[in-house]
Amino acid sequence: MKPGLSFLLALLFFLGQAAGDLWDVGPPLPSSSSSSFPGVDSGSSYSSSRSSGGRGSVSQLFSNVTGFVDDRGTCQCSVSLPDTTFPVDRVERLEFTAHALSEKFEKELSKVKEYVQLISVYEKKLLNLTVRIEIMEKDIISYTELDFELIKVEVKEMEKLVIQLKESFGGSSEIVDQLEVEIRNMTLLVEQLETLDKNNVLAIRKEIVALKNKLKECEASKGENAPLVRPSPTPGSCGHGGVVNISKPSVVQLNWRGFSYKYGAWGRDHSSQHPNKELYWVAPLNTDGRLLEYYRLYNTIDDLLLYINARELRITYGQGSGTAVYNNNMYVNLYNTRNIARINLTTNRIAVTQTLPDAAYNNRFSYANVAWQDIDFAVDENGLWVIYSTEASTGNMVISKLNDTTLEVLNTWYTKQYKPSASNAFMVCGVLYATRTLNTKAEEIFYYYDTNTGKEGKLDIVMWKMQEKVQSINYNPFDRKLYVYNDGYLLNYDLFVLQKPQ
Repeated sequence: MKPGLSFLLALLFFLGQAAGDLWDVGPPLPSSSSSSFPGVDSGSSYSSSRSSGGRGSVSQLFSNVTGFVDDRGTCQCSVSLPDTTFPVDRVERLEFTAHALSEKFEKELSKVKEYVQLISVYEKKLLNLTVRIEIMEKDIISYTELDFELIKVEVKEMEKLVIQLKESFGGSSEIVDQLEVEIRNMTLLVEQLETLDKNNVLAIRKEIVALKNKLKECEASKGENAPLVRPSPTPGSCGHGGVVNISKPSVVQLNWRGFSYKYGAWGRDHSSQHPNKELYWVAPLNTDGRLLEYYRLYNTIDDLLLYINARELRITYGQGSGTAVYNNNMYVNLYNTRNIARINLTTNRIAVTQTLPDAAYNNRFSYANVAWQDIDFAVDENGLWVIYSTEASTGNMVISKLNDTTLEVLNTWYTKQYKPSASNAFMVCGVLYATRTLNTKAEEIFYYYDTNTGKEGKLDIVMWKMQEKVQSINYNPFDRKLYVYNDGYLLNYDLFVLQKPQ
């Protein structure tokens, strides 16, 4: 066998082994000087695709193999292999494309990360806005058109008063003229405020209060001996002849739970040890007008006006709008019973309970137009009281003085006034004052009972209101104000008393 043929056959054998032994080389070639393959004639073609005994994949590895003996007796072989050359140029192009795609992907990924951060920021802003809108919808924070109309009424009343003052002054009226200009400016400011937010309403109210004080100073400077004066708010002072008049209502705001919560009570805590302490409480009943479940406490009137810094507390056993607060304790009628309870406002837990003897309850003798207020607590300069009726009194009002710690009854007075014919009641210096409805815009303080003397009688003091029904009235001895819950609105009034001769 020629050396070239041996090398070629060895190469073919190696390629067959590398291809997974796809080509069976068969028996070794005989050792002879013949230049022809066994079974192959000179000049004939030899195909590697054998029809039997071989593996069918050989034809896939080699497309054609031929061999012949040339004129000089040399064996020549021709092998046609498939294109197995490594495609370097294609791989380079593929690598370049992959690199470009990788850079583009990184760039897009960085954009996605920025978008995710922006979405997170916008999501927080949207959540904050949603919370604010929910508060406005549920708690009805925004001031309504009614609030501005009431402010306008107050300003118009001051305008009338200024005109009267100008007419009554005989000499110089420079101060009054200045007040008139300020009130006109106030009118313009109120009109502008209708397009602004609620926080500015607080500022305008403060300015109105300042102007009212100036007007009172002007009235006092006239030197007229007016029988109706508002005494200085000295805690526990009862050196006067009783209530003889009441101011127009001042609308503080809508209760924090909204328009639907028309029944409830509110006021300012009175403490004999700390009379100037500010603690305001608002206790709307649930929409059934019976269950007292939630209430809020505010340390200042500004916090109450702005609905901020409130302590919201929950109980599940209060009934009716007869709630009162005294010495950091809330006094309530327990649900579905004639029992009364003292709740410590610091812990929001019942400190003591007591049965109110013979008291009618569960709407037996409630006030007119107000259900579930058979038992009504009251606070004045002398302490804690409770107003109720019994079957023995045939529905007439009964007044009991309570020990504010133990809730034991200290003394009791029986009146001749039928409780369901009155719309509400309050106590001032041991005197019961009862109200009744005149029309949708006015109440009347029409009856009094003095526990100091046992006397009772009739009065005719008109008490204007914003809405139709009055649910509760609470008196504070320090500032001499009535705190009235009027169909969900929080009102307060200044009381005027008869000054005793010096």
